[in-house]
Amino acid sequence: MIEVVGIQASGWSALGEAERALVEDAEVLLGAPRQLALVPDLPDQVRLPWPSPLRAGIAALLADHPDCRIVALASGDPLMAGVGATLIELLGADRVRVHPAVSSVALARARMGWSAESVQVVRLVDRGAAPIRAQLAPGRRLVVLSRDETSPAAVAGALVDAGFGASQMTVLADLGAASETRTDGIAARWPETPMPRLNLVCVECVPTVGKPTWSVTPGLPDEEYEHDGQLTKRDIRASALAHLRPVPNQLLWDLGAGAGSVAIEWARTDPSCRAVAVERDADRAGRIRRNADRLGVPSVRVVQADTVSALAELPEPDAVFIGGGLSADLVDLSWRSLRVGGRLVAHAVTVETERIVVDAWQRLGGDLTRMSVERMDRIGSFHGWKPARAVVQWSITKPLSGNQRP
Repeated sequence: MIEVVGIQASGWSALGEAERALVEDAEVLLGAPRQLALVPDLPDQVRLPWPSPLRAGIAALLADHPDCRIVALASGDPLMAGVGATLIELLGADRVRVHPAVSSVALARARMGWSAESVQVVRLVDRGAAPIRAQLAPGRRLVVLSRDETSPAAVAGALVDAGFGASQMTVLADLGAASETRTDGIAARWPETPMPRLNLVCVECVPTVGKPTWSVTPGLPDEEYEHDGQLTKRDIRASALAHLRPVPNQLLWDLGAGAGSVAIEWARTDPSCRAVAVERDADRAGRIRRNADRLGVPSVRVVQADTVSALAELPEPDAVFIGGGLSADLVDLSWRSLRVGGRLVAHAVTVETERIVVDAWQRLGGDLTRMSVERMDRIGSFHGWKPARAVVQWSITKPLSGNQRP
């Protein structure tokens, strides 16, 4: 059993009697150097920093200390984007017992006077602040868990780039410690003053007047994507996602992804929605990464590979979209890979690919729809309807029996 004790920046004095007893009784004490420094030295106690990388090193660390009483220190609430959740995932809930302290998010809300239901928490795991872009909306409150001292400036830059430069920012550093500080400002005029490494950023979102803001509902304007023409257009994309039915915690394969619009809009519907975009062309794969960052879902995984050869290495999907490179083999492989109850949507724009989806529909069932969109355009000094290329859409849900196969 590993006891995980949450500790605030104020240190030893803030721990309860039971938590102090656990730490004092530990034969091995784990934690970040900053956390270990908050605890008085104890004779004969082994103190170790977390291995890096954690997932690969924790098993070896535990093997080196069999039958020892092990206590791990973690920041605040160890299950709030903390090491507690990682340990439970690796070892199982029956081997990890968590003793939370007040989280940094709760302290931040207390300083700001914000209720829990009025706040969206965003965690930055890499340099930059791309994840906040998918959460921006007029009047929304964000508590951003920073990565380091560069995070506040990155948040300010992301707000300005997204048209939210008028947003109010508050950086709270060393929360709960005697050295706690608060810095307030407007994103567009954020100072260059260095911030303490241990900080989080509170944001009240205010859009620039006249700047459009985008819903997480599928169907972003085509102009929001960098592309070379290989883009599932807005109206057709909205239909595809309606049939794919994004669900929290589920995984989408976007095959022949082009600009990555379907994967990106799947991921934007909920922070826990996961997507893999498979694209053979290197330039397009780069565009997908840039589009995903700019639209707030850097977690979209981009795989540059031939679509068919890539599938064996991918985790089992809950939904599959085939937008490019459609072939009978790709349909068969995708169908076999799809979880029971999963959804598959394929688009065809040529006679050859249309034959493939019609054949799949005849064998497997589902829905077959032919969509044609017309937009108003100039004809000399007049106006008329200009049709786009028609798209045949095949959509199907894998039956619960699991017996249906190509």
